[in-house]
Amino acid sequence: MSSSLIVAQILAVAAANASDAHAQAVLASPGYRATIAQIDREHDRVVDDIVTLTEIPAPPFKEAARAATYRAMLEQAGLENVEIDAEGNVLGLYRGTAPAGGPVVVLAAHLDTVFPTGTPVKVRRTGTRLSAPGIGDDTRSLAVIAAYARAMKANKVRVGTDILFVGNVGEEGPGDLRGVRHLFTRSAYRDRIRTFISMDGTDAARIVTGGVGSKRYRVTYTGPGGHSYGAFGLVNPMVAMSQAAVDLYKITVPTSPKTTYAASVVGGGTSVNSIPNETFMEFDMRSEDPGALARVEQQFKAVVQAGVDSENAARSTREGKVAADLKVIGDRPAGSTPATADIVAIADGVIRAGGLTPQLVASSTDSNIPMSLGIPAITIGSGGSGGRAHSLDEWIDVDKPASLKGMGIGLGILFAAAGAK
Repeated sequence: MSSSLIVAQILAVAAANASDAHAQAVLASPGYRATIAQIDREHDRVVDDIVTLTEIPAPPFKEAARAATYRAMLEQAGLENVEIDAEGNVLGLYRGTAPAGGPVVVLAAHLDTVFPTGTPVKVRRTGTRLSAPGIGDDTRSLAVIAAYARAMKANKVRVGTDILFVGNVGEEGPGDLRGVRHLFTRSAYRDRIRTFISMDGTDAARIVTGGVGSKRYRVTYTGPGGHSYGAFGLVNPMVAMSQAAVDLYKITVPTSPKTTYAASVVGGGTSVNSIPNETFMEFDMRSEDPGALARVEQQFKAVVQAGVDSENAARSTREGKVAADLKVIGDRPAGSTPATADIVAIADGVIRAGGLTPQLVASSTDSNIPMSLGIPAITIGSGGSGGRAHSLDEWIDVDKPASLKGMGIGLGILFAAAGAK
């Protein structure tokens, strides 16, 4: 299906709904039509970029090689002030008609994947289906954003507000949103960002308006240790740790706002015939609501201390007591963007104009940071379809009509947010 037919379908749907008048105007504009037409013609190049980036490993804190390639892509697109900042983010500016140094709209996708060094990342292709670790989360989005920048520059699209295209580090796991955190707290653009759009995953109907916050702890338990037979009766840090896990799962949390907890990783000990002198467990707590997250965090801390106190009271401390050291290993702030915010209305209108039904959801994405700061932010999909994210058999489908339709929705949201003319 050609881009002209897809745009015609989008406009036909939009025309039936007066509330989508703004979306209709954006999608009917000459700049939008020219840009999506070029993306249509360059669809194979977009797919090639997906493959190129996917096959460059980007484990957490090791995104530099992929960042260098992405920087070259943004330079080739013709963006201004292309750089890799102090945290490792790739930045490129598309100048609008407003005076230099004014507000910016950010469109970002993350460079990192969840997969450790050594994971095979060769892309496997069966028809239009591409499979490889990280290909959908979030490599496809990186290639789509580069395609937007390239096509907009080639067609001299005029926008009112500067657009900052970003490939950021540190979205996954231990990265703890460090890339976007840097963007909003220490980058040269930190006081200029008025709207933030993250592109993550493929579902073009999804609008993430709620940022699920999380607190993650590694709790290290220590004790005197000793021979399992000869020192029997001494306090055991393993017991205190186990008690904390058991008691944590007795805590009742609200279903709305959804609040969760998990005891997730465990380790330690010396040998099967030794009372351990050190063990550890990692814990994860999440909520859509900052207050609910704070409450479950305090309950968790109380559970840890109660487990320590219980073990020290139950067994001998003649060689020393059990203690617990709590270390924060993840802190993602919760937040939200109101459904009444302009950027949500824009996304809703464009998605409806594209013939899809918008779905407002909560998730943990790079948008958590601006949401927590009160800056309007959403996360959207890059189009097409995919599945098995965070697995070795992760996949996307690059069938052209579905891909182009999804890319067209994201482009429409960007055009409307930046005041394209």
